[in-house]
Amino acid sequence: PVSDQLIDDAIAVAGTAPSGANMQPWRFVVVRDPETKRRIRLAAEEEERTFYQQRAPDDWLDALAPLGTDWHKDFLEVAPVLIVAFRIDYGVRRDAEGHEERIKHYYVQESVGIAVGFLLVALHLSGLATLTHTPSPMGFLARILNRPENERPFVLIPVGYPAADATV
Repeated sequence: PVSDQLIDDAIAVAGTAPSGANMQPWRFVVVRDPETKRRIRLAAEEEERTFYQQRAPDDWLDALAPLGTDWHKDFLEVAPVLIVAFRIDYGVRRDAEGHEERIKHYYVQESVGIAVGFLLVALHLSGLATLTHTPSPMGFLARILNRPENERPFVLIPVGYPAADATV
C-alpha cells in the first residue's frame, strides 16, 4: 500500500509546476478502487492489443522487443495506485444566467508535461516506482473516470513500491 499522504504530497509538488499564463491546465485523478483499476486495465489492453497487432510499425515493435512488453498490462491492477493526468484544454466559467464561457488555456501540452515531470520526480524521491503508460487512443480513461468534455487523458501512471527484484 502507498499512503494517501505520499500521493497528495507528490501531486502538490506537481501543482507548483510553471504553466502558460499560470492557467495550471492539469487535473490528476487518483484511482485506488480495484474494480475501477480492472476496468481501466481491460480497456487499455483492448487498445494495446489493436496497437500491437495492427497499428504498430515493425521498427517500433523491434524497439520494444528487448523490453519484453506486449499488450498485456497486468501492472494496471497490481499497482496499488493509478494516477491519471488529464490536460484541461480550456477552462469553463458560468455567468449568473448559467451561460457557459470558455477560457483559453496557453501552452497546455507543454505545461502538463512539465507538471507530470514534477510529479514523477516527487514520487521517485518518495521511494516509489512509476511507469508512464500511454495507450492510444486514451478516451476510455475519460469515460471510465467520468471526466468533463474539456479534459483529455495525457498519461496513465501506475505507482507503487518497487518489488525486491525490480531494477529502477
